[in-house]
Amino acid sequence: MMNIFEKIAEEKIREAMEQGLFDDLPNKGKPLKLEDYSWVPEDLRIAYKILKNAGCIPPEMEIRKEIIDLKDLLKTIDDDEERIKKIRELNFKLLKFNIGRKRPFYLEDFPEYEDKILQKFIG
Repeated sequence: MMNIFEKIAEEKIREAMEQGLFDDLPNKGKPLKLEDYSWVPEDLRIAYKILKNAGCIPPEMEIRKEIIDLKDLLKTIDDDEERIKKIRELNFKLLKFNIGRKRPFYLEDFPEYEDKILQKFIG
């Protein structure tokens, strides 16, 4: 059963659509870019989104962003010494990220390292 607020919201949206207020929105007809917050506890997801919109990124998200950026950067480095430095920096950030996680480490989260880690343990 729809509560009064949902009914009011639905009515306002319907009226706006009839008036064509949504016709000229940017990215109309394109899929939404949804962000993955599955690693954030469900009760904190809204707070994280609000903080991000305000320009305040929680430490876990900042480290995750740095990891993604480093992975992309490694694809472009030709100098072996610089590449080794960035690999060490990436490994440190991965370790820091995993220490701060509330859930266990899954190899599927980092497929490019999965074979290397398995070979190390299996031999």
